[in-house]
Amino acid sequence: MAATTAAAAFFTNRQPTFILSPPKTKVNASLLFFHCNNSKPFFKTTISCSLQKPPPSLYPRITASRPEYIPNRIPDPNYVRVFDTTLRDGEQSPGATLTSKEKLDIARQLAKLGVDIIEAGFPAASKEDFEAVRTIAKEVGNAVDAESGYVPVICGLSRCNERDIKTAWEAVKYAKRPRIHTFIATSGIHMEHKLRKTKQQVVEIARSMVKFARSLGCDDVEFSPEDAGRSDRKFLYEILDIKANTPGIENVVISTHCQNDLGLSTANTIAGACAGARQVEVTINGIGERAGNASLEEVVMAFKCRGEHILGGLYTGINTRHIVMASKMVEEYTGLHVQPHKAIVGANAFAHESGIHQDGMLKHKGTYEIISPEDIGLERSSEAGIVLGKLSGRHALKDRLKELGYELNDEQLGTIFWHFKAVAEQKKRVTDADLIALVSDEVFQPEVVWKLLDMQVTCGTLGLSTATVKLMDANGEEHVACSTGTGPVDSAYKAVDLIVKEPATLLEYSMNAVTEGIDAIATTRVLIRGEKSQLSTHASTGETVKRTFSGTGAGMDIVVSSVKAYIGALNKMLGFKDQLPAKDSVERTSVSA
Repeated sequence: MAATTAAAAFFTNRQPTFILSPPKTKVNASLLFFHCNNSKPFFKTTISCSLQKPPPSLYPRITASRPEYIPNRIPDPNYVRVFDTTLRDGEQSPGATLTSKEKLDIARQLAKLGVDIIEAGFPAASKEDFEAVRTIAKEVGNAVDAESGYVPVICGLSRCNERDIKTAWEAVKYAKRPRIHTFIATSGIHMEHKLRKTKQQVVEIARSMVKFARSLGCDDVEFSPEDAGRSDRKFLYEILDIKANTPGIENVVISTHCQNDLGLSTANTIAGACAGARQVEVTINGIGERAGNASLEEVVMAFKCRGEHILGGLYTGINTRHIVMASKMVEEYTGLHVQPHKAIVGANAFAHESGIHQDGMLKHKGTYEIISPEDIGLERSSEAGIVLGKLSGRHALKDRLKELGYELNDEQLGTIFWHFKAVAEQKKRVTDADLIALVSDEVFQPEVVWKLLDMQVTCGTLGLSTATVKLMDANGEEHVACSTGTGPVDSAYKAVDLIVKEPATLLEYSMNAVTEGIDAIATTRVLIRGEKSQLSTHASTGETVKRTFSGTGAGMDIVVSSVKAYIGALNKMLGFKDQLPAKDSVERTSVSA
């Protein structure tokens, strides 16, 4: 099977020994993981095995059944496991810091999607990260589906040192199916400049740390050589204990983890699966470090649309009807907006403006859509002529939100309904964009520490801008402050600071009108960093970094929208208060044992 991506990992099901195996010696490993940083496929590398691609006429019909989970092998050779790393690699995107509650919400949505493995975080990064992973392991990692028996594997990332691995195990061990994912860099540039280790030292560290992880009682261990795309091939095979025609290769699950630096992450991931990889590492909306990762929705829908007839019968266990909700949740919680032309989940993915396209769509929707929006949980607009306005009721609002992909409970719907009524009183017609902004402003918000009650601003050319703000704290007590500033937003933010007393630096501020017209709802996004900012450890570099926090707000008054966004960011930051990382968790550590 040709290796078309670049790096690797092992899931060990027996005591591992990372030594070059003599011919006919079985491999003591259960997963080989390929990690591609430069998104350049390398077609010259091959690993021989007996898997041959059958002719199209022999492709098995894809079913929705999920094979039994066995760490080191997959009973159905056509099944591809989906490893979601939104909560780990995705959260490493600048400004994408998530609270424990937000991580738990996303993990629950990933379980609804049916992902096989949830990489819940890097537990050694901070006390907050550890607690979040442990909570997910306890709650989501034990929520077994009564019908299918499905429960996701909960995975924690660790560097190749005993402290990281112990911390990861302490976080994930509560799950029904826990996994430790440990890694070390194997490229020459990383070993020389980052690790300052020789090849032999790196091999010894990898061997001993995988063995150590197994000794803790974890039966599911994944090992990844970081930056394998630029690693020496012979050394890569040595550290992975791989040889051509290696007996025991059938007990290895090969995985791909592709970064999107050259825009090839999805293509490389699919190519890797076609070449024999049976685990794909992806994120919702493709978020992640630098240019991001392979997008879950793109990879999964490629298998769904082309798996049976073009991709050799490959399929996943993903319930694609939950994709839209997962995408919206991640977008709102991280503050990383999806570009309109993003495949599958972009606002324009199912929009048709060209007259030729519209004519074709009116005659047959399949003329210009290879994917039905219903397949990903996006209902087509009702053709009953219903227009939402101030006389519309709950039922009409609920139906439209469902068509937009939002699955809200009764309490959430009630909150949205009254805000919808307030907007409808001022606007003749409430658009879909207005509804999306309202949901973002009310549902996808951090836990409330401070809530905006009232505010008043005066501004203009005749004097200083002044703002008076009334906030309510978590105990229901009201606080009022007044301040001046260079403009209405500046003065309002200063008044909020006088109440909250948590100094923060505003790093980014942006505002957009969600529709045309002077009565449009404004959405605001801010990014802040506290002066006493919480710290975390970067998984790849080991450096201690300061967290940043994003917030969003919406309103027909642009100053109100701005203040809501600022308070949202402060609430997220304050959600980390009193949970500062333990000293041992954030100190820079040696990669060696």
